[in-house]
Amino acid sequence: MEILIMAGQLILGLSILVGLHELGHLLAAKAFGMRVEQYFIGFPPKVWSIKRGETEYGLGIIPLGGFVKISGMIDESLDTKHTQSEPQPWEFRSKPAWQRLIVMLGGIIVNVIVGILIFVVLAYKNGNTYLAAKDAKYGIVAYDLAKEIGLRTGDKILKVNGKELVDFSDIRSSDVFLGNNSYYTVERNGQQLDIDIPNNFVDKLADKKSAGLFIEPIMPFKVRELVPGQPATKAGLKPGDLITNINGKPIQFYHEFTDAVKPLKSKPITLGISRKGQPASLSLTTTAEGTVGFFPEFLLPMTTQQYTFGEAISVGTRRAFQVVFDNIKGFGKIFRGEVSASKALSGPIGIAQNLFGGVWVWDRFWTVTGLLSMALAFMNALPIPALDGGHATILSYEIISGRKPSDRFLEGAQRVGMVILLGLMAFAIFNDVFKAVF
Repeated sequence: MEILIMAGQLILGLSILVGLHELGHLLAAKAFGMRVEQYFIGFPPKVWSIKRGETEYGLGIIPLGGFVKISGMIDESLDTKHTQSEPQPWEFRSKPAWQRLIVMLGGIIVNVIVGILIFVVLAYKNGNTYLAAKDAKYGIVAYDLAKEIGLRTGDKILKVNGKELVDFSDIRSSDVFLGNNSYYTVERNGQQLDIDIPNNFVDKLADKKSAGLFIEPIMPFKVRELVPGQPATKAGLKPGDLITNINGKPIQFYHEFTDAVKPLKSKPITLGISRKGQPASLSLTTTAEGTVGFFPEFLLPMTTQQYTFGEAISVGTRRAFQVVFDNIKGFGKIFRGEVSASKALSGPIGIAQNLFGGVWVWDRFWTVTGLLSMALAFMNALPIPALDGGHATILSYEIISGRKPSDRFLEGAQRVGMVILLGLMAFAIFNDVFKAVF
């Protein structure tokens, strides 16, 4: 079921974004009097289509893209029949270069607008709920990767890159992991010290075995929800219970609980609990994975900041463009050899697994869709032949130089671009499968 939910979210999200992207091209082309022959979401073979006026609108069976076919344009279809006749007034090639440039940028512009709108609406609707650094008063849990760079459980992070830490989540921000020479300032045993973060540290974070295991706040907790059929349910644990000890060993924080239980796989244990202020004990046998079967409720206070609509516009726009800036920083790290491309790049399988997840949560769906909209705008703007950015680069050259490239050059550029894009897609899909299996 989780696989179907992940696939459904990916297909719906991409269909929305691709449909709007191609609509940007279509509307710009029609505005300048160009004939649009086809508008398709998904790639052939064709599932359904309908013709309205001069344009065929349809759906393709492969839901990982889409296209608009504009008369007189050498595009990914590599249809060059029109080059054997004189340009017609309704053709792409007969229009001024500046109009053709706007048509090619139409999809990118729409993706940027959609991304900004999604982040603005989410900011206005939800505000910003976060753990304030001042409320993470017990310090951090340092997992193995954190210990590698010198952090210790119990450290209190005061500053990130010299700036006072306000939102605890900023310890994992893109400015930290995608920047250079980042560092934490921590308080340990009453003293302050700086902990340097290696420039290639994000490569380790991207490793499947280490995913998510870096830093967490030390959290007091109680039982929020029980998993049916699991040992905790059978033993009589109830929502709201506080676990105070395991086999007589005092427990206050969630990481202490997991550290104590995980080694006791398939072992009988005794839980000391406090229920409505009254002590009690429960006996149970842990699972083979070293769990007992409940979801915790963490007891540190969360801070919620609401935004006016004007503030949401500023916050949402900033969040949207942060996606673009992060992509630029990420590519920079790949080119400098600080990050492995195999760990950093994901195809459709990786996006479905790592971003959408196996549970349909609308806020998360729209957050990921907004992120993908900005990422698609960035990727399409790259000056690679066959992408919008490649067309825009050639058209910009034509506008500046006053010389139009030959049809033979344009056809060759499209072929090279298609080879590059198909190669990248094959690499991304193979990489997803490899990471999922191994």
